[in-house]
Amino acid sequence: MVRAIDVVRIALEAFGPPIYVRKEIVHNSFVVEELRGKGAIFVDSEDEVPNGERIIYSAHGVSPDVREHSARRGLRVIDATCPLVTKVHVEAVKFAKEGFSLILIGHKDHDEVIGTLGEAPMVTQVVGSPEQVKSLTVPDPDRVAYLTQTTLSLDETKDIVARLEQRFPMIRGPKSQDICYATENRQMAVKNVAHQADLVLVVGSNNSSNSNRLVEVSNNLNTQSYLIDNSLFIGHTLQQVTGLRNYSLDL
Repeated sequence: MVRAIDVVRIALEAFGPPIYVRKEIVHNSFVVEELRGKGAIFVDSEDEVPNGERIIYSAHGVSPDVREHSARRGLRVIDATCPLVTKVHVEAVKFAKEGFSLILIGHKDHDEVIGTLGEAPMVTQVVGSPEQVKSLTVPDPDRVAYLTQTTLSLDETKDIVARLEQRFPMIRGPKSQDICYATENRQMAVKNVAHQADLVLVVGSNNSSNSNRLVEVSNNLNTQSYLIDNSLFIGHTLQQVTGLRNYSLDL
């Protein structure tokens, strides 16, 4: 994430604004607003970028169709895709070329999943819960592989993989874990502190998979948790939870 943010900052310093960024560079509203103030222009599609201008791909990656379209438009691409996301893309292409049906574990509307799905759309199905596994149909149950979104809950992913292994005993997975090490470290940190706390506040944006998974980890441990985006939300949340009308909060 830090790498992607730095890419935008360096591009603004090197080339000056405007610099176009496809989607949010990371799912963090504070970072996005800071970069917007420096001249970054965030767009939903490469179609919104004038021909020949610079465009930065977000940390979540893009599909081959986006890359091809950008090339046709003559856009000057700066790729800030997370290296681990690129690893998942490479794995998807590899499994597809080897004739496997591919199960992508993740949230179907997330930018990262959309990009990965685009690598092999004809053989890939997305599942977001253990319950969805039973509805999967594949041409050959012995030629199935799975990959995961990099920002998932470790516990939830483990349950889905277990269900997939029950359904498809010959299923193959990535040689090394797809879930980001930083995501794993944060989830383990929440597990370590949740049992000592009455309340866990996760500072992050509503569209951040990482942040939402941290809230889920805490709630699953029966420690109440809330996602907050800024200091105003902190105050409002504390008032809701504690019932206090007067308090002071230093950030």
